[in-house]
Amino acid sequence: MVFKKRDMDMCSGPLFSKILIFALPIMAMNILQLMFNAADMVVVGRFAGSEALAAVGATGALINLIINLFMGLSVGTSVVVAQEYGAHRQGDVSKAVHTSIAISIIGGLIVMVIGLVFCEPLLVMMGTPRDILRLSILYMKIYFVGMPASMVYNFGAAILRAVGDSRRPMYYLTIAGVVNVLFNLFFVIVFGMSVDGVAWATVISQYLSMVLIIVCLYRTHGPIGFIPKELRIDKDKLKSIVKIGLPAGLQGMLFSISNVLIQSAVNSFGSTMVAASSAAGNIEGFIGTTMNAYYNAAITFTGQNMGAKKYDRIDTIAKICTVLIFATWIILGGLILLFGRSLLGIYTSDPEVIELGMLRTKIMMAAYFTCGIMNVFPGLTRAMGYSVLPMICTLIGACIMRILWLVTFFAWYPTVIMLFICYPITWGLAGIGQVVCFFYARRQIRKSVVPQLSQNI
Repeated sequence: MVFKKRDMDMCSGPLFSKILIFALPIMAMNILQLMFNAADMVVVGRFAGSEALAAVGATGALINLIINLFMGLSVGTSVVVAQEYGAHRQGDVSKAVHTSIAISIIGGLIVMVIGLVFCEPLLVMMGTPRDILRLSILYMKIYFVGMPASMVYNFGAAILRAVGDSRRPMYYLTIAGVVNVLFNLFFVIVFGMSVDGVAWATVISQYLSMVLIIVCLYRTHGPIGFIPKELRIDKDKLKSIVKIGLPAGLQGMLFSISNVLIQSAVNSFGSTMVAASSAAGNIEGFIGTTMNAYYNAAITFTGQNMGAKKYDRIDTIAKICTVLIFATWIILGGLILLFGRSLLGIYTSDPEVIELGMLRTKIMMAAYFTCGIMNVFPGLTRAMGYSVLPMICTLIGACIMRILWLVTFFAWYPTVIMLFICYPITWGLAGIGQVVCFFYARRQIRKSVVPQLSQNI
């Protein structure tokens, strides 16, 4: 196969430098996305007050719960396109691309309707403080208007990353993010809007990013090029995408369910604690989204090498990603602890919010590398074709264990510390399970290769 300048040969040559080169644009994109999301919270926190800040923060876990099932299918897209691309099956790549875009459009519309209809009863069910409930409902209803665009962008970005192009999604997100920040300031400061202003700014930026990614695929020649008249769902590709993506989506949902339950517990401490947890969580997200870049790298590199049947390189990919996880935890985790109060001061000037935010941050950073292990290793396992195992690990290690923690230890000692310590404990348990799943899948792949080699001899 002839590799284009934007593509990357993942199946030969040194891996460390290529993984890092591939991951850096995704890392930058994730950090930019987080900064743009943070801009929503900073603008409302500074210009609309702590209640508006808490209202936006209180919606995060619920939004992720609703969208994660369909977003998980984009993982299936990434794996399927990467495997077909690594195997040089261009016709199958094209079918997977058009099937994925069709799925993203349908999924986006479904998620939008679900969000608009169920956001209010779900926020009430979560025990959202009454003083921020109305603002949280308003923010979510507007936010979900942008879901079709967000879904198309994420699937389009997954397609580009699957062939080694991680830069253009970053460029498009940067453009959309700058527009988001400008409209944030314009709507809130000039028009005097509150959470509705930052929500509409987000929606506008989401549709801009969708247009940019679709135009990019339309102008791209080769198997990943988007041809509107070819837009249809191929049954075989749909089956392959769902086989990988549905368990990934269910895993995301299960994880979100546990986060929704924890958010409900946070809500029980009042709007000040909600604001503190939201701001601290946003800061912690910088290390989390950085590690997410390694997850995307693990999926794409492993997927292409699986397609090319170069199984030995998968071990090296796993080792490199693990080293990068620990390096990120030490460097970024240390910086967050060192400058935590100053960073929280960007979101709010309320000293109580800052102190409570630091309490959460210290607990989270103590063992954040376990979160990276828990998130990255499922990418390796899924790209080898085993997607159900990581989901089961998340169900047991994160969802079930967090529920047990909330109904036992937290119920016995209902303190903020006892609530947040639940995170690193469950990360560690789920992380151990994900590593075991990886070695199981690796062993099964190697066992399947031996009979093939014997037949060839």
